[in-house]
Amino acid sequence: MNNTETFTHAHIAEATAAIRKASDLTPRVGLITGSGLAGLTDEFREAVSIPYREIPHFPESTVAGHPGELVLGVLEGVPVIAQRGRIHFYEGYSMQQITLPVRVMRALGAEVLIVTNAAGGLNPDFETGDIMLIRDHINFPGLAGFNPLRGPNDPALGPRFPVMAGAYSPRLRRLAQQVAAELGIEIRSGVYVGLAGPTFETPTELRFLRMIGADAVGMSTTSEVVVARHGGMRVLGFSLISNVARPDEIEAALETAGEEVEELHDEVLEAGQRAVPRLMRLIRGVV
Repeated sequence: MNNTETFTHAHIAEATAAIRKASDLTPRVGLITGSGLAGLTDEFREAVSIPYREIPHFPESTVAGHPGELVLGVLEGVPVIAQRGRIHFYEGYSMQQITLPVRVMRALGAEVLIVTNAAGGLNPDFETGDIMLIRDHINFPGLAGFNPLRGPNDPALGPRFPVMAGAYSPRLRRLAQQVAAELGIEIRSGVYVGLAGPTFETPTELRFLRMIGADAVGMSTTSEVVVARHGGMRVLGFSLISNVARPDEIEAALETAGEEVEELHDEVLEAGQRAVPRLMRLIRGVV
């Protein structure tokens, strides 16, 4: 692993060279799997798995539900590359480190990035187990200065000031909605807000996030999308609603029981595992 916050062409080239030694596949689509969603790669044909620790400069995942390996294979006849488990800012890495895999996917040839995550539902109309098509996002760490593009800009990687309007490709979103309708899979559409984590939100924070227009909240995704768009990739995003956060109910439960809210991460993982078959059918159809 490299401790620097800025990666050059040389760093990216070293990582891609190591991957090409394991597989000569040139991927067209990149995929990032969220908490409990690593099973999305199980249907890849001719799959080759490479642990992050064997790839130069790659950070290692330390979170349950994120195996920490890169998988190359073929899905519906299309060459793909997937992060089987992502890296998070709260693990102690820099924004540049957690988004290095996206740079490498792009360098290997991927033109489209599909991001998935497990998220808490903020929209009161959502239910646990819903799949939300990400229409737009609010990048809280980026707004606070923790942007993966901070530092010197390499014009060969992308522009100094990339436009983030339309970050989630309207064309790909229409395609996803069409595929979902054909498969009989109900999907929601909404705005994802990315926070730094690792703490879950207070009831007051949940109300604030809903007030500014967020439909789902999580601790990932937005920085990866920024880097993908910086590199010219088209992006499609899905949030699996692992639980619905209702601040009034949370406060009422606290007042009644006088106890703290139980750990939520196991619930997130279980919801992700249950949703994998539906989400996999949807992603296969899009691919």
